[in-house]
Amino acid sequence: MSSVSAEAVMKKALNILKNELSREEYLTYLETITPKVGDATKDLKEKTKTLNLDAILKEAKKLQDNS
Repeated sequence: MSSVSAEAVMKKALNILKNELSREEYLTYLETITPKVGDATKDLKEKTKTLNLDAILKEAKKLQDNS
C-alpha cells in the first residue's frame, strides 16, 4: 500500500494543470470532474425507487404527528 495520500496526489495534479492550462481550460476541467446536481438526483431516485406513495405519505404523517 502506498504512503502517498489521494488528496496529496490530487493537489499536485491540480497545481500542474493550473500551470499548464489557460484559465478557461482549467475551469472547464474543474467543471468536468465536479459532481453535478443531476448525479445527486440520480442517486436519490435510486435510493427511493422502492418507495410507493402510500409509504411516503405514512412517513410524512408520522413526522407531522411528532412535531
